[in-house]
Amino acid sequence: MPESTVLATRPVEATPVPPPAVGRRVPEWLRALAPVLAGTALIAWHGSRFGHWIVDDAAITFAYARNVAEGNGPVLQPGADPTEGFSNPSWLALLSLGRLIGLFDHGTILGVPDYVLFPKALALLCCAGLLAACHLAARRVTRLPGLVTLATGALLAANPSFVIWCLSGLENALFALAVTALAATLFSAVCADRDGRLTAPRTALAAGGLAALAALTRPDGLVYVAAYPGTLLLLAHRGSLGASARAALISVATFAVPFGGYLAWRSVRFGELLSLPALAKNQDLPELADLARTGDLVSYVGAPAAITAAVLVGAALMRPSPLRAGLVPLLVTGGLAAIAYAVLKDDWMGQLRFATPVWAVGAFTAALAGAAVLRHLATRARAVLVAVLALALAVSGSLFATASQEFRASPTVAMCGVAERFGRTFNAYAGVLGVERGSLALPDVGGTALTSRLDVVDLAGLTHARIAGFWSHRDWAGLRDYLYEEARPTFLHAHGFWSRRTGVLRDERLRRDYVPVVPRAGGAEDWVRRDAVPGPAALARLRDYARDLSLSVPPRGHCGAVLRPGQLPRYAVN
Repeated sequence: MPESTVLATRPVEATPVPPPAVGRRVPEWLRALAPVLAGTALIAWHGSRFGHWIVDDAAITFAYARNVAEGNGPVLQPGADPTEGFSNPSWLALLSLGRLIGLFDHGTILGVPDYVLFPKALALLCCAGLLAACHLAARRVTRLPGLVTLATGALLAANPSFVIWCLSGLENALFALAVTALAATLFSAVCADRDGRLTAPRTALAAGGLAALAALTRPDGLVYVAAYPGTLLLLAHRGSLGASARAALISVATFAVPFGGYLAWRSVRFGELLSLPALAKNQDLPELADLARTGDLVSYVGAPAAITAAVLVGAALMRPSPLRAGLVPLLVTGGLAAIAYAVLKDDWMGQLRFATPVWAVGAFTAALAGAAVLRHLATRARAVLVAVLALALAVSGSLFATASQEFRASPTVAMCGVAERFGRTFNAYAGVLGVERGSLALPDVGGTALTSRLDVVDLAGLTHARIAGFWSHRDWAGLRDYLYEEARPTFLHAHGFWSRRTGVLRDERLRRDYVPVVPRAGGAEDWVRRDAVPGPAALARLRDYARDLSLSVPPRGHCGAVLRPGQLPRYAVN
């Protein structure tokens, strides 16, 4: 064979590529840090628009956390009967821990009251964890996981519903973290299923544990126990039926251990299978018509954005890729979140408080699908899609800006307003009349429980077992009989929905046993028992004091460094 032929057929040796220097290699956690921190910073920036606002319902959990940490047990106030007036035991545990280590309910940190800073910082930490879970999952299907993570964070930061309720002092951020981590775990397992990871025991254990965390954070979190079995069912063709069944059983058993243990403790401690808030709200059995409420979600983000996201997901599902199978657990988990939102009763607090996990899983799903579709489009088609996305996001941005501004101008009942208006104000009323030991019945009990020296009677039934029973059975006559014949509170306040629904201010026993403190348009709001008033002169002093007292509290301002029983009004003008 000629030498030239030999040279032509000899394989050409590739020039070896030296491995990257170890010193210059950027660790994966460091590459994830920037988009996670950036997304969290955007959420924090939007949240800063609402100042120190904490919703009053969050203060109910604050009061229980204080008493648990002080060794008083699960009580609203020291000396009160033990009750489960909270439905977020995992969030309660974190707040109690913060109280024990001195980061919560002690004073100020960097000039900010820790009853504001700690729950908001804890929520932002949960948001960072949520974005980190998204980043780890996105690595399975894209070379730019940081971009997907940043897009997810930006979408969530733009959404007022997500930001408001995550930073409200309630458990929403922890709930969103648990649900998103569950979806991301299943997504990663599906995308790496060459080694049977989806049915591996560690995946089943993680899914069951995260579902249990969700169920122990909010009552509707119970639905997420179905996320893993649902994913296995839809992807049954990817593995043996026996392995899928075993994995599902492991997951459910893992879920049942902590959640079942908590139910057993609840049953023994309180004699109920439901918490008092769940009992008082009397959630009806779901109906098929309830699913129409998912339209609220579309209206909130805007139809153009919702339709565009659906088209992107549909396009990603049509293209064979690891992402196509990975979208299944995301859609299952997101679908469960949407169903849970739809079947829950309307929430008076506004801004779609129960939709937080829908936004979290939905934003991640849309970001993944958008990145995948854009990557495979031609230049002209990509430009068209970018223009469509810009238009859809502009519409959503306009809706979001309006919602954010409206909430900023008139936020849902603020903890500080309640602490000042009811807790401290009625402390002052009791002082003027010389009442040493007394009680106060009213429907706003969060800030009140933190500042009142009076025994609080919760007219809404969220923290009071007897009244929760009346609310559960809609027994308004029984509630009024209990209030006026057994509880006989020293002071009474009712307003709006609580007054109309229960009829407590229309009952003839109100005017028989109580006198108004200051008459107001539409009827008196504050009342005191006749037998608690020493005489006409004392009543005149009380009315003079109340008339001159400023009852206007800055809705986004804070109410002092600490909230303690016995405090007097800070905004008094006399």
